[in-house]
Amino acid sequence: MSHLHIPDGFIPPFWLLLGFILTALMLAICLRRVRGDDRARRLPRLGIVSALMLIGMSAEIAIIGYHVNLSVIAGILLGPWLGFAAAFLVNIILALFGHGGVTVIGLNTLILGAEIMVGGKIFHAFKSRFKPRASAALTTFITLALTTTMMLAIIALTQIQPALQFSGPAANAPLIQFEFGTNEIENPVAQLDLARFAALTYGFGAIGWTIEAALTSLVIGFFSRARPDLIESDARAQLAQEDYLGTRAN
Repeated sequence: MSHLHIPDGFIPPFWLLLGFILTALMLAICLRRVRGDDRARRLPRLGIVSALMLIGMSAEIAIIGYHVNLSVIAGILLGPWLGFAAAFLVNIILALFGHGGVTVIGLNTLILGAEIMVGGKIFHAFKSRFKPRASAALTTFITLALTTTMMLAIIALTQIQPALQFSGPAANAPLIQFEFGTNEIENPVAQLDLARFAALTYGFGAIGWTIEAALTSLVIGFFSRARPDLIESDARAQLAQEDYLGTRAN
């Protein structure tokens, strides 16, 4: 839900350019912040998490029109800066497969990147009060609700037809072709206004957020038992890893 599936040619150039400029600035900050990190440990993790996100975002739950993003998992495992880089890589590949336009990569990176960065921060804030599984579930639901609102705000600002988010250019088609001729009928999808679109998005989205929250909870619960160092914040990750390795050695 928190991803623009808008094809190329519909969003005004100003917003597309702004999306790419802000994404470029964020990537420059990311490269600067991760320069001193342990690349031998971080880069393979970046590749694995990005691949998992691609798989999740490519598999749609058709009945509710939802795909899992696994963005909160990415935020927890990669941290905010490497996570934003993962968002950029994932959106490039998705656009090449037609999952959103190429010109929308900048805006989609901002949405997914915000999802990753906010998700990681909220999780670490909750983890001091709740168990990892509960923290992951709450974080996922809240984060997806926030970034879905961000997506809706972009649609409102760009003043595009919300129906494009559902079905691309076909949403504006006034005709439906049948086997024995063409009947002119009103396409109800093309008449979808922003308020109705938002209601549908939040309604079906809440179901998807719940599913993704449960999945994220299971994954983070497993890591909290098997590799607790992976879900620690950067400041504590090294200590947690040393404790984990010491336990394995004993």
